[in-house]
Amino acid sequence: MAEYTDHDGGAGDDVPDLSDSDNEEQWQWMEEANDNNFQVTCLFCDKMSNSVPETLQHCLVEHQVNLVEVVKKHKLDDYGYIKMINYIRTEKCSGQSLSTLPECSIPWESDEYMRPALQDDPILQIDLEELCEGMGMLAEPSTGSQCEASHSSDALLQRAQAAEERAQRTEEALARAMDDLHKLKLLAQGLVLNADVGRGTGALGAVAELREDEDEAYFSSYGHYSIHEEMLKDTVRTESYRDFMYLNPEVFKDKVVLDVGCGTGILSMFAARAGAKMVIGVDQSEIIYQAMDIVRSNQLQDRVTLIKGRIEEVKLPVEKVDIIISEWMGYFLLFESMLDSVLYARDLYLAEGGSVYPDRCTISLAAVGDTEKHQGRIAFWDDVYGFKMACMKRAVVPEAVVQVLKPDTLISKPAVIQGIDCNAVCLSELEFASDFCLKITESTDCTAIVGYFDIFFDRDCGNKVVFSTGPQVTKTHWKQTVFLLENPIPVQAGEELQGRITVRKNKKDPRSLFITFDLHDMKQTYSLQ
Repeated sequence: MAEYTDHDGGAGDDVPDLSDSDNEEQWQWMEEANDNNFQVTCLFCDKMSNSVPETLQHCLVEHQVNLVEVVKKHKLDDYGYIKMINYIRTEKCSGQSLSTLPECSIPWESDEYMRPALQDDPILQIDLEELCEGMGMLAEPSTGSQCEASHSSDALLQRAQAAEERAQRTEEALARAMDDLHKLKLLAQGLVLNADVGRGTGALGAVAELREDEDEAYFSSYGHYSIHEEMLKDTVRTESYRDFMYLNPEVFKDKVVLDVGCGTGILSMFAARAGAKMVIGVDQSEIIYQAMDIVRSNQLQDRVTLIKGRIEEVKLPVEKVDIIISEWMGYFLLFESMLDSVLYARDLYLAEGGSVYPDRCTISLAAVGDTEKHQGRIAFWDDVYGFKMACMKRAVVPEAVVQVLKPDTLISKPAVIQGIDCNAVCLSELEFASDFCLKITESTDCTAIVGYFDIFFDRDCGNKVVFSTGPQVTKTHWKQTVFLLENPIPVQAGEELQGRITVRKNKKDPRSLFITFDLHDMKQTYSLQ
């Protein structure tokens, strides 16, 4: 799960210092030549040259490959050119095989070839239009004298080197501009998050309407390897998904499967091994590049296709899928609002008769009697080294606590307060209010309410699988969500503790939650963010 982030503050910060952009020379081509003392590796052999033009001329003479002709033949744009260069370096493509490719065959269409095969590859930094113009002259010299041809070639090399210098200076200016833009973006986000305005609730939902820069922190948190290690080592979670797929191969046989938020690709590979004929994994975080390597390492690239991007923005290679799998659950089930993205994919891509898995889930509450924990976190502020700090309770109590609860602190039977059918639920139903009744099992003080969820793989399954995140069973990385009461409530065994819970998204940050309890003449709103 994503680490907690502080969304307060920022509006009152000083405007950040920006780079000095008054000097127009930073944004214009400079006349001085930069140091171009670097080595360029040939695309087809280990030959090292001192410049890109020299390398391209080597490719033409020694390997009979005219890159311009290849670009024109396959009608490549800038992105197609980048993919082609990375494909050649990654797959060790020969000059002959590249030149003989038919027009209709482009083996580098996959987005995985947008990832540079060679760090800071100079051949990727040249301008495609100038490449076409220059290499065209080189491949088709005039019929004049040998001296004229040599002069034309020298002029071409000079132009190409000048283009390299301009590109390098452009990159430096762009880096400064991007730094300025990032500073302004942080300032603007602080102003927006602290403004007293709510996000509109359009037809797509608040999460789908988030801009990429607004959602950057969420996806960046999943780019860290440690979070994926934690999830993979959660055997309750991972083995439940594995068992569901491996024990129900008839559900996956020859099916097209979409994995929303695929992470390291573990669920995609489970689905492929279970018999799916095609699996499409989508993830916006940087972990997708490791997932591509993982899929190739397990020889599943013929059945598993991975796409980087938000499911709301990417285009799938198919119109419909038979199954959608996703591990979308957050703390208290709905934190992070990833289910919104799964429902978006369901409504857009799921074929008639298809299914989302897990297909059913529930949220439960129970009463907690843990005087020691309450004393350590809440009553502690009444007397701190002889000083009264009770005002701190107003800041501490509203923070929901994610922790592993001791089972012996439960003092009631659990009560299900919400059930979700992932194949039928509407987006609006993910914000709800529900009355609940907790049957007390022990006479003591109720110091908190705990929430957790259960997950079901049920629909069309001959071997049904279920797992729980409750305190009575093996712990998971979701732990439990504890809502501490400022003032404990005395309860007696056999009585019923009645209340009402309201769950809604934070309008300023739709991935976080506000959870309100009306309980025993007390009303308290908790934040989970």
